[in-house]
Amino acid sequence: MSDTNRPGVDDIRATFRALHVPGTPLVMPNAWDAGSAKLFASLGFAAIATTSSGFAATLGRPDGAVSRDEAIAHTAALAAATTLPVNADLEDCFADSPEGVAVTITAAAEAGTAGASIEDYDRSAILPVAAATERVAAAVEAARPHGVVITARAENHIRGVQDLDDTIARLQAYQEAGADVLYAPGPVDIGDIRAIVTSVDRPVNVILRPGGPSVPELAQAGVARISVGGALAWVAWAAVAQAAQELLTAGTHGYDDLVKAGGQAARTALTRF
Repeated sequence: MSDTNRPGVDDIRATFRALHVPGTPLVMPNAWDAGSAKLFASLGFAAIATTSSGFAATLGRPDGAVSRDEAIAHTAALAAATTLPVNADLEDCFADSPEGVAVTITAAAEAGTAGASIEDYDRSAILPVAAATERVAAAVEAARPHGVVITARAENHIRGVQDLDDTIARLQAYQEAGADVLYAPGPVDIGDIRAIVTSVDRPVNVILRPGGPSVPELAQAGVARISVGGALAWVAWAAVAQAAQELLTAGTHGYDDLVKAGGQAARTALTRF
């Protein structure tokens, strides 16, 4: 698409906001580079998200080892790669204070993101709910002039705290602070997910996890958005690792069908935009 026909960032952000419909969830793959963003666009997805773990892996690092400047530049690259809305995984917003959170959200908005997330985990511990709520409020205030959708994340269940009541209380607090979307990664029991959805009045994001419910089951539970985190990046890593291991150990190339399919997918994706 030419620059003259490219929708404006305000239109992209309005489209993203409108895609959050409880019961008709936005299925949002997490891209790890511009190429994967173009691939997902060519397949027909309506929006994409970044993945902190998948992006870190492209730099040869583990999750949590990316700087704010790197995350913002990555967000800008994905926003420029297609016309789809991008939701930026900004971890804890790379800041200790609410003022620092606002700086990160403003930078992400200027980079062209349609949405941004903020976690209540500071890379070492779950934050007290009052401090976490203050940070969500700062993110919302910084995002509002730009129309950026703020997703507030309660990290309990992927940080070893299996306390659904506390998770729901946190999400309710973040809702009151103005978050547009609420997200508690980790729960796989459909009853727990329903409890989260019915305890708040904002769209809820759920991440697909092994042993968890399917997209249709989540739709029936009233979920508004579904993401996959680093899963698709790890699928790509697994395919490459298996093919490379075959080449190294057997000296054969039984992955030829994947080469053909991948080449065709790339040609389609990379000539579309």
